Amino acid sequence: MSELKNRPKQASFLYSLKAVVWSFTGLRRKSDFDADAAKLNPVHIVIAGLLAVACLVGVLIGIVKFVVL
Repeated sequence: MSELKNRPKQASFLYSLKAVVWSFTGLRRKSDFDADAAKLNPVHIVIAGLLAVACLVGVLIGIVKFVVL
């Protein structure tokens, strides 16, 4: 029973998305990374990473189309 109390609470999807976006920018603190390693759900990280990449590609395509026109 004490093992359940000692386990860290699972992070929400929005928390995972925030961690991925901060990691994309390269502005994560080591302490945040260590805390996230225990809380984050790998499935949330994969989905958040794919969403972040899709948004990044969309923004880059939009910038290129704006500059070319």
